Amino acid sequence: MYNILICDDEKDIVNALKIYLNDADYQLMEAYDGLEALELVKNNEIHLVLMDIMMPNMDGIQAMVKIREHSNVPIILLTAKSEDADKVLGLTVGADDYITKPFQPMEVSARVKSQLRRYMQLGGGNIQKGVLKVGGIWLDDKEKNVLLDGEEVALTPTEFEILRLLMQHPGQVFSPKEIYQRIWNDLPYGSENTVAVHIRHLREKLEINPAEPRYIKVVWGQGYKCEKL
Repeated sequence: MYNILICDDEKDIVNALKIYLNDADYQLMEAYDGLEALELVKNNEIHLVLMDIMMPNMDGIQAMVKIREHSNVPIILLTAKSEDADKVLGLTVGADDYITKPFQPMEVSARVKSQLRRYMQLGGGNIQKGVLKVGGIWLDDKEKNVLLDGEEVALTPTEFEILRLLMQHPGQVFSPKEIYQRIWNDLPYGSENTVAVHIRHLREKLEINPAEPRYIKVVWGQGYKCEKL
């Protein structure tokens, strides 16, 4: 799965790009100015950035220069037709490509795929298709195995399916009923206790201190989530 950051101060543009990039292989993140984008790149494994140029607090050019101090992640600038000088400047100081507004969905998809392919071929990332990564946890859906800090962890099939569901949607909260319906494909009668037991077993296998989990957390009154790291 590829983590893609969309940064634009106009929420309608962010939402449109999320629709264009609605793909099971993409985990989409949002930022609304350059400062937010910097924090997300700093604290997450990002594989591609879509960055608007004209934004408050810190514009896209400034943010890109800061990102380039420590990362070679592909950056596609989002530009207006009137920003030709900024396009040239952006490409000069580190942008990989640009897309001119208004966007064509097929163009957005094609440029994103092209930059991701180039990045992976050049060794910029190490995410394989079917592999999920959150912090020190690696889940290989093809081989059906899980590594924690490089060491294989033995999970039951049900534990594996629950972990995969949570890792596919980092930060998203799932109620016990939702988890039960997705994993057991059954009506969620008595689901809370059943799911809680499996979550406890997962924590015992994956957390250094299950009482203070780093990865699998409870959102009281709502459910469980896999923390974004």
